[in-house]
Amino acid sequence: MNVALDRERFSRRNRYVLAALLLMVILMNGFAYAMVPAYRVFCQKFGFAGIPIVEATVPQVEEILTDRSITVRFNSDVELALDWRFKPVQRKLDLQIGEMGLAFFEALNRHDKAVTGTATFNVTPLKAAPYFVKTECFCFTEQTLSPGQAVQMPVTFFVDPKIGEDRNLDDVTEITLSYTFFRDQDANADHKAAARRMPEQTKVN
Repeated sequence: MNVALDRERFSRRNRYVLAALLLMVILMNGFAYAMVPAYRVFCQKFGFAGIPIVEATVPQVEEILTDRSITVRFNSDVELALDWRFKPVQRKLDLQIGEMGLAFFEALNRHDKAVTGTATFNVTPLKAAPYFVKTECFCFTEQTLSPGQAVQMPVTFFVDPKIGEDRNLDDVTEITLSYTFFRDQDANADHKAAARRMPEQTKVN
């Protein structure tokens, strides 16, 4: 009888341990998932891991460093699962430090159905990322294109004049802004495309 009782206690203890482990795994996965947007915001705020700062503060005219210019190059990539043509409209811009720049990227949906994609971005060299400030971009935002549809997406940016105070960046004369488009696994892309067209179709003359 004692053996049976011990066996029951052992089995109950094993169930408790298993339940605790499962709960721990669930909590860890939930924490990791929740940290993704927080990590993205942190990177955009402080220019970490090659992700430029995203904010709305625009430098004043007197802050533009007229004695130093920089070349900003543009690069584009597309995930294999996303059959889009995606490219920068211009390959580079020559700007003064602190001068506002405007560039366009063009995307064309070559699928026979509506597809949704989302772009990520980074800046090289990595040490220049904290000084590359984007005031408008299409990154981390779903872009739904109908079959054969092409769009041009703007990016506005400037290089913070404080880069002139960082002696570690005296050798930086070029910065590359890269975007990569990934396909969203979304079965409702057709509905999104239709919703985007609806305001144009319901205009009142």
